[in-house]
Amino acid sequence: MSDHSDSPLISHLLELRTRLMRAVAAVLVVFLALIYFANDIYSLLAQPLIEKMPEGATMIATDVASPLLTPMKLTMVLSVMIAIPVILYQVWAFIAPGLYRHERRLVLPLLVSSSLLFYLGVAFAYFVVFPLIFGFFTTIAPTGVQVATDIASYLDFVLALFMAFGIAFEVPIAIILLCWTGATSVDSLREKRPYILVLAFVIGMVLTPPDVVSQTLLAVPMYLLFEAGLWCAQLYSKAPTRADVDAEQSSDE
Repeated sequence: MSDHSDSPLISHLLELRTRLMRAVAAVLVVFLALIYFANDIYSLLAQPLIEKMPEGATMIATDVASPLLTPMKLTMVLSVMIAIPVILYQVWAFIAPGLYRHERRLVLPLLVSSSLLFYLGVAFAYFVVFPLIFGFFTTIAPTGVQVATDIASYLDFVLALFMAFGIAFEVPIAIILLCWTGATSVDSLREKRPYILVLAFVIGMVLTPPDVVSQTLLAVPMYLLFEAGLWCAQLYSKAPTRADVDAEQSSDE
């Protein structure tokens, strides 16, 4: 009796292990393909700062192992980011059998769009935010202070910004989920627009360095994405009632 009752749990754990191994394998494959170019990848990441540094200034490595470990760390993080579609597919393949039909129609587009929005947030940070904030930082150095950033500190700084902007660009997904589940409504959120705008600037202040430029560059896109989320939320119907779910389950059976 116990063996029979435990078999579904064991099969689910085996399935989870398989999905995790495939996700890790995808990351490792990308990492091995990129590791030879680790220094070139770091040089590309550092370009927005190097272009704004005073003539003759360079980045420095204050730790003995930094020239080796820092590019490797960046390559590993980049490998995870590139493998996000594969990771999300493994998540989808694991949870899809337990979802109703209407839930599958919602979850799959959200998984795809969430990864695209994260990439968009990272690209926005690299191409728009970095040139502006690094230009600002390098021009406010006190007289007699040479700008020479440590490569490990720079990597930690830009990764934090990548995560901040990548997560911030997920606002439309959060709005859609909140409205679809009935936690709130589009009309209710529209009434709270002034508070949302203030909240966007507060989040920008918390997640970005202490300067007005980067705070504004995060807050404004977040608010625009909030408006985009309201528009997209109207395309999703309200979450089905229990009777609808029961009817769908009966039809599936």
